[in-house]
Amino acid sequence: MAAGKEIRTQISSIKNTQKITLAMEMVAASKMKKAQDRMLESRPYCEKISNIIGHLAYAHSEFQHPYMNSFKKLQRIGIIIISSDRGLCGGLNTNLFRYILRQVVEYQSKGIKVDVCTIGKKATSFFKNFGLNVKSVLTDLGDSPHFDDLLGTIKIMLDGYDLGEIQQLSVAYNKFENTMIQIPTIMQLVPIVSIKSDNINHYWDYIYEPNAQEVLSALLVRYIEALVYQGLVENISCEQSSRMIAMKSATDNAGDMVKELELIYNKARQAAITQEISEIVSGATAV
Repeated sequence: MAAGKEIRTQISSIKNTQKITLAMEMVAASKMKKAQDRMLESRPYCEKISNIIGHLAYAHSEFQHPYMNSFKKLQRIGIIIISSDRGLCGGLNTNLFRYILRQVVEYQSKGIKVDVCTIGKKATSFFKNFGLNVKSVLTDLGDSPHFDDLLGTIKIMLDGYDLGEIQQLSVAYNKFENTMIQIPTIMQLVPIVSIKSDNINHYWDYIYEPNAQEVLSALLVRYIEALVYQGLVENISCEQSSRMIAMKSATDNAGDMVKELELIYNKARQAAITQEISEIVSGATAV
């Protein structure tokens, strides 16, 4: 019954793994609720400042900020890539990386070089191995990142834009749609893209104090920082949701494997008992 002993050991191992995945599922569900609350709390601010920037794009200001002017020719672009620090969250990071790579290949086919700034260990290891120029790395932000944690990384990319080293800056992250759906997204940060809404019939001009240059310079940087932070909290919500679903799937699969192995074990045990009975009966008949 050596085979039966091996099956029992395998069943025990799978049950132990099932306990771990069940615990991870429950932890992810708890963290998901907190992450979603943080994401929903930050959305109104991001939407409001986006509306203001949308109005400014159509305002007749005496100062035209460089972030609102497009370059005639793109030679190099920058992408801030947001991923998770940990794995075990299904295909969340893989789907985002594939989406980014399709865009990168398209840019490279046009002779446009790509610089990236990575937030999260998964993006850092992937794009370093892929061979892209990684200008900045930020990891270990945890499940409750602070706004200030991103300022240095964003400044590196904006300085590159100010110096003309890159002519376009975008942020890539997973957008939270619902618990089951996470959408890979690349959003252009600068130059700012003006999208005219049919719901808005008029736009406002503003009075700037002390002057338009100082106000716009501070406001547009804050706008970019808000979009990157919103992308980060959206990605964290996606990470916890995806991890919860992945761990639930792993727990269910472990249960199915245990049932199959128990059936195989019972059949093997029944066959061994039947053989022993047959041997006993044969021996008694021979006597």
